[in-house]
Amino acid sequence: MPALFAHKPRMPKKPGTNPKGEFAFFNVVYEDGSQRSNRRVPAELLSGLDGDEPARGFIVEQDREIAEKAGRPPMKIKSISRVGAKKK
Repeated sequence: MPALFAHKPRMPKKPGTNPKGEFAFFNVVYEDGSQRSNRRVPAELLSGLDGDEPARGFIVEQDREIAEKAGRPPMKIKSISRVGAKKK
């Protein structure tokens, strides 16, 4: 007897899911007091001894590209914190 689910197509992923920890999420606070939440950074950048510091460089580069496309200067980052991390 053939399996009932052998030819059943896979369900699509829900938007906003993070399978297998592909990304780490960060909240970014800028010097003007504005905040951007849940900025995605590839998890493989954060696997070294530097901890979350490579996330800053990645986010700065993202901001530079976004600002360039918008025709405005990039905002300066005041702080970056990982979503869900305990505050020290």
